[in-house]
Amino acid sequence: MGQAPEGERAFELALDLIDQNPHQTRQGFDPMSLGDLAGSIQAQGVLQPIVVRPKPVRPGVLHPEGAQRYLLILGERRYRASKIAGKTTIPAIVKRVSEQQAAEMTLVENLQRQDLHCLEQAQAFANLSTEFNLTQEEIGKRVGVSREQVSNYLRLLKLPPTVLMALRKGELTYSHARLLLSLHDDDQISKVAKVAIAKKMSVALLTEMVMNVNVPTGFQERQQSGARWVDPNVRAEQRSLEAALGMKVRIRDRKGKGKITIEYGTLEDFDHVVTLLKRK
Repeated sequence: MGQAPEGERAFELALDLIDQNPHQTRQGFDPMSLGDLAGSIQAQGVLQPIVVRPKPVRPGVLHPEGAQRYLLILGERRYRASKIAGKTTIPAIVKRVSEQQAAEMTLVENLQRQDLHCLEQAQAFANLSTEFNLTQEEIGKRVGVSREQVSNYLRLLKLPPTVLMALRKGELTYSHARLLLSLHDDDQISKVAKVAIAKKMSVALLTEMVMNVNVPTGFQERQQSGARWVDPNVRAEQRSLEAALGMKVRIRDRKGKGKITIEYGTLEDFDHVVTLLKRK
């Protein structure tokens, strides 16, 4: 039997009494990796017990065949690999936790894995928000990440469906998606994303493209017409700031004095800027 944490008892639980985790947002399970784990389980067994909770039923309604069923919380790969290995039971720890606690435990386990897709992470945060009415700050505290990180991932779900599909397929990365979100509307996002995918743009090249799209035409015309001379060093710093923040930045300089204006379009952008400034 697998090794249980100190103070907790694991016992062999029939695999056919365990139902899928309703809060599992992870969709990608590499078949080769599962096969390797199944081979290890055949040779050595499951070394670390999974964690389950009793499946609730309506009052007066019995489980099918009268057997208590369980919902998986932690150990999705071990559960799947054990089935592949032909096992009929698996060492398990039963925890009596609430629906919300189970969802949080699942998310924390997924966050500890490096290969969790950004959209899977975003959906997990969204589920905590909608199902349990948690604020972004509350979610962050419960799963051990910053409010800003929660906000950044949730914003991904606002991307147009075609861009979400490209992100899911790996044609765009999380960094590409963050840049696209700084554009003005879905139509603009879709058009720029299509070009970025077709040209296989790096994040640096997409940054430059987004920055050029976001600069108002009137501002470009004033610079080109020579109506107001702008120090090349100031202009370079302005572009650098816009690329770093993903927002419009205006620098007005006169003989070494002036002001920097940052234009944000959402509350999340505002929080992002404030957080960066507080770090300095």
